[in-house]
Amino acid sequence: MKFFKKNIFFAITYIFLLIIITIYIYLLVYAKKTIKLSEEKIFIVPPGTNRFSLEKILINEKIIYKKNKFQLLLRLYPYLSKIKAGTYKIKTNMTLEDILLLISNGKEFQFNIRFIEGSCFNDWIKILKKTPYLKHELQKITYSELCSLIDSKKKIKLEGLLYPDTYFYTANTSDIEIIKRAYNRMKLIVNKEWKNRDKLIPYKNNYELLIIASIIEKESKIYNEKLKISSVFINRLKKNMRLQTDPTVIYGLGDKYKGKLYKSNLKYYTQYNTYKIIGLPPTPISMPSIKSIKAAAHPDKTDYLYFVSDGKGGHIFAKNLKEHNLSIRNLNNSIKKLK
Repeated sequence: MKFFKKNIFFAITYIFLLIIITIYIYLLVYAKKTIKLSEEKIFIVPPGTNRFSLEKILINEKIIYKKNKFQLLLRLYPYLSKIKAGTYKIKTNMTLEDILLLISNGKEFQFNIRFIEGSCFNDWIKILKKTPYLKHELQKITYSELCSLIDSKKKIKLEGLLYPDTYFYTANTSDIEIIKRAYNRMKLIVNKEWKNRDKLIPYKNNYELLIIASIIEKESKIYNEKLKISSVFINRLKKNMRLQTDPTVIYGLGDKYKGKLYKSNLKYYTQYNTYKIIGLPPTPISMPSIKSIKAAAHPDKTDYLYFVSDGKGGHIFAKNLKEHNLSIRNLNNSIKKLK
């Protein structure tokens, strides 16, 4: 009888352990099964979410479909039950385990926003307004307040002071924070290039370097040409010649510029019309790239005083007005022949 009872006990224990193991394996298979999603989706876990509310969210988002396994899964596999609020990206090839680990580790999805070289501050504002998952706070403050937030020492004009690049952010990052990051990035880059600059360049400070870099950015996208253009500006400044660069005129016209520059525009006075003023315009006219900043800091050594677009994306450089006018005539003749 004792032997029989002992065997019954072992049998029950064995069956019980077998059931437990089966449940563990069953739930593990459930957790490791690829979810059925036709496309990637952004998934938001609000603050204060617990195991039960998370289950409701997952069901509403059609990531899971049955209630009877999910809570048991979290109880038996506690490493999956830590819930961190945030915005996550769910991919089509993920398993439920992948999703829960993502949430447990708080690995929020990194959105990105791209600002191109040569863009203006107004372009940045338009992009930021349209960018989703940002906390839009710029509209609540004035331009002057924004400048003060970024640089508490003085009120500044932000044109040219923000580094154009791709910036990554998590949901609910402030648009002001993006601006601050771009400002600090530009500050580091300009300070470094100013420190290592060619000591013979005639700029008084790194802000003047940035002004020239912003004009170079608008004149050419070709790095070797940027170096030559930089030399033209330096040569002109040394001779007390006007810079006579179209991008500054366009910037000064603002909304009056309609896509084409006329001779009358060149005669219209603004602080940025370098056909009228001697020296540099008061501020940068665009957000320059690192290549333009380097070109401004380390120009080629040339005797060039003029350049004109060749109509193919490049420029023709000249040492004097006679050469320059000849280049223009040759270009005009080529255009006539094509017609």
